[in-house]
Amino acid sequence: MHSAFRIRRRFLVALVLVLGGLTLAAAWALAMPGRSVTGPLAALTGAEEAEAARLEGDVRALCALGERSVRRPEALAAAVEHVRAGFQAAGLAPELERWDEGGVACANVVAELFGSEEIVLLGAHLDSAQASPGANDNASGVAVLLALARRAASLPRARTLRFVAFANEEPPFFGTERMGSARHARAAVARGERIVAMLALESLGSFRSEPDSQSYPLPLLTLLYPARGDFLAFVGAPGSRALVHRSIAAFRATKQLPSEGAVLPLAIPGVGWSDHAPFAALGIPAVMATDTAPFRDPRYHTPDDRPEFLHYACLTRATEGLLAVLALLVAE
Repeated sequence: MHSAFRIRRRFLVALVLVLGGLTLAAAWALAMPGRSVTGPLAALTGAEEAEAARLEGDVRALCALGERSVRRPEALAAAVEHVRAGFQAAGLAPELERWDEGGVACANVVAELFGSEEIVLLGAHLDSAQASPGANDNASGVAVLLALARRAASLPRARTLRFVAFANEEPPFFGTERMGSARHARAAVARGERIVAMLALESLGSFRSEPDSQSYPLPLLTLLYPARGDFLAFVGAPGSRALVHRSIAAFRATKQLPSEGAVLPLAIPGVGWSDHAPFAALGIPAVMATDTAPFRDPRYHTPDDRPEFLHYACLTRATEGLLAVLALLVAE
């Protein structure tokens, strides 16, 4: 009798400890500073409507090229030139980080606003998946990259702000050292550069308000996060927790869009699916800002990923919020 009681007590104590540990782990990984905006969003101002039109213009220009990849070298080169011209029009002096990939000339487009030796890097990939014009994945990210380049010169800054449009994020390069972002990260480390924060802009234009429009890679997350795909997510690996927190706090302070954040291992599906992963693997704090792409966008990686399906008002609000994130990071 007493022996059975002791066994049950030990079991209950162990269960409480396990549940307590899981609760603390979940809080560490998923609890975020600030509060996400709720309720109806404010209408765009005249200036914001003009920004929405510029964002749409960049998305349409890139998508008019069709699939942008080494399978279509002329389209890939034209995308590089579009970004180079966009940086130049923003008053920057872009340079091309070139390499050869199986006989195809490839390049990252790099531009900087100079400050201290510490670097904040903002990046987005300019290529698209096979047979896809890639409006959301990732012309939307490139359009926001160019919009932020146009506006960042007015930000008070202590740190250097680097903008990079990466080539070759999509398969067959995805997850390999041949990604444009992996090449840039390795070269930066080899040069001894001090990249203190990297923010990847990945698929920013899909926003859905219908019930159950958002899914997640783990069943547990469906209990903790919204069922509507109407938020922007900030995601990073455990080593980037402080950057995730600073980024989402600055974004939420603008009250532009609903937002969610998570600090999870890169091995969880979706968490490492962008250009932040090679930087995080080298110990550089790196965060992905995303609409979560395949977990809400039914056109992801298909020929139907076209400009007319993007939500440009939300893309504009995302740009405004991300400008505040940059302002915080470059001023620190």
